[in-house]
Amino acid sequence: MAVINYYDSLTSRLRASGDYVWPLLLRVILSWEFWEAGYGKLKGQNWFADVPWANWQIGFPFPFNQLSTELNWLAATWGELVFSVMLLLGLFTRFAAVSLVVVTMVATAAVHWPADWGSFAELWSGYVITSSSAGNFKLPLLFLIMLLPLVFYGGGKLSVDQLLIKLSTREDKLAERTGGLQSAGLALLVLGVASVWVEPVWGFSLLCAAAVAMLVPAITGKN
Repeated sequence: MAVINYYDSLTSRLRASGDYVWPLLLRVILSWEFWEAGYGKLKGQNWFADVPWANWQIGFPFPFNQLSTELNWLAATWGELVFSVMLLLGLFTRFAAVSLVVVTMVATAAVHWPADWGSFAELWSGYVITSSSAGNFKLPLLFLIMLLPLVFYGGGKLSVDQLLIKLSTREDKLAERTGGLQSAGLALLVLGVASVWVEPVWGFSLLCAAAVAMLVPAITGKN
């Protein structure tokens, strides 16, 4: 029993310290990665234009394929720069993280995702850092998975968001956990937004499931 009590005490302290540590570390490393990408675009040439070695515009999903290469370039550049700073500060963390999810998945669809695949084994062969023929989506997928905890959890204790919550005297709301179908619907919504750019059928299926999960309680009055 003493061992179990010690374990429970230890894990409780790890959870408490984790509220400070892991969101901050995720925000710092992701902020650096996206800042570096945005700064490279700011100082470099427009890769999205029709140049021999990289025509990204052709692979952009709708509606980005309807925009000019210049507008897409500006949106990607300043999106990565601005949202990376917001992540670093922990300012409107969820909004910044969702925005970078979209940036990441649009880039994945344009360049990293295999254009054609016939089986999940063939698709998974593109889960590499470098590949000449089967896609190259390992790195953006890892970025996506690192962004999702910030979408669901927020910026953590060491963030501007936390300070704003304290100033608004709403700290008690941080302990609330509301489950049910609507919560499941929100999770499906986030996953649908993440996947719709690379595989529209997957994405729209998840978005439809999210809509159903969130509407049913409103119609029936039960969550």
